[in-house]
Amino acid sequence: MDETSRYPGFPEYAGYSDVGGGSGMDAASRGSSSQHAAVEGGGAATYDGKHRQSQPHRQPRTGVLARLHTVFEPSMNRLSMKIYGSKKAVVKERLRQRSLGVWVIHPCSKFRFYWDLCMLLLLVANLIILPVGISFFNDDFDTRWITFNCLSDTIFLVDIIVNFRTGILQTDNSEQVILEPNLIARNYLRSWFFLDLISSLPLDYLFLMFNQDVGEGIQILHAGRALRILRLAKLLSLVRLLRLSRLVRYVNQWEEVYFLNMASVFMRIFNLICMMLLIGHWSGCLQFLVPSLQGFPVNSWVSINELQDANWAEQYSWSLFKAMSHMLCIGYGRFPPQSLTDMWLTMLSMISGATCYALFLGHATNLIQSLDSSRRQYREKVKQVEEYMSYRRLPLDMRKRITEYFEHRYQGKFFDEKWILDEMSDKLREEVRNYTCRRLVTNLPLLQNADTNLLTELTDCLEFEM
Repeated sequence: MDETSRYPGFPEYAGYSDVGGGSGMDAASRGSSSQHAAVEGGGAATYDGKHRQSQPHRQPRTGVLARLHTVFEPSMNRLSMKIYGSKKAVVKERLRQRSLGVWVIHPCSKFRFYWDLCMLLLLVANLIILPVGISFFNDDFDTRWITFNCLSDTIFLVDIIVNFRTGILQTDNSEQVILEPNLIARNYLRSWFFLDLISSLPLDYLFLMFNQDVGEGIQILHAGRALRILRLAKLLSLVRLLRLSRLVRYVNQWEEVYFLNMASVFMRIFNLICMMLLIGHWSGCLQFLVPSLQGFPVNSWVSINELQDANWAEQYSWSLFKAMSHMLCIGYGRFPPQSLTDMWLTMLSMISGATCYALFLGHATNLIQSLDSSRRQYREKVKQVEEYMSYRRLPLDMRKRITEYFEHRYQGKFFDEKWILDEMSDKLREEVRNYTCRRLVTNLPLLQNADTNLLTELTDCLEFEM
């Protein structure tokens, strides 16, 4: 049998004889099996001189369905290599998914990668645009606003369906990915389903749709009951901000998989700064939304600054300035709070700002300490050496030689090289030793033409010393 036909869709991995768990066939088996090949056209098959009807077999996926199905299978990306460790193991996972025969999206597939990217961008847009539209625009029936909300809600509802058909990565560092639809649905229902569903439903439009006074409310906007209905609809639209939980999940997944260790430290700082700006943005919108729902009392900060009839950009600018002044604890804006509502909003902004400031300081401190841990450990070791020399009252010339030794020995950085090499596999440790000792080996005429195995044994016996 042709090796390429064993792995349809993977001609580049046709040489892997053990992919799929089979042991292969010997030459005799291949020879005997070739005598039993089915006649082309689906007629009869020969077996011991007798004619028997050939058994129908399942045709592999071809055309558009085959290409579509490969998009849902694990690809050679960083996530799949992190989980499975090799291209050979990824091919085995593809064959396992095909053997199940169900349309399930693998979490390491190209489709899931680009879907998560699109959802990430849409979530950021929603978390920025929604508070502005709810707080500063009174025309809830504008065609563009309704189109944006309905389109976003539809995409997020589709995302729930996609989550029901996406495999689940095991949390115990297992290479096995759950691809059974029943297990996927059970796990999703017990975790994030209800929060995702609530944040995706257009509760404000459903409330207006089933309220009998909506038709009258559009015409008599300032009537008491209609105004209360529209205010309640605004509050219900705030439920969409629960989509922040999705944003946190997607960001954590991408930060864990697609960034290096050092980059992830900077990414945590960057995420915290973005979160502070987002909270400041929300707080600024809330500073204006609450007086707006109250009808702009005369003692509210909006009425005091005469911003009721200003354009939305000016209103947002003053609201953001007021919120950031509270969060950074540099003042109360142009005027201190004059009403009980403004006082509580000011306290809320101050508490959120102080919390973000404390988190930022903690992360920044960890970043500074982790930037160059080896140099910090070297300084600590040199400090211990200096205290030891002072305790033993060593002469100055000996102290100078000891200090120079440590400078040349560690070159300003301290590593526990023995522990690092012991944690590696034998093969990887051998490659590291050969690379670090290559100059020493190539500079010795006696070893320039030596056998590779001999050089490997020699490098294993070497120890670094000055």
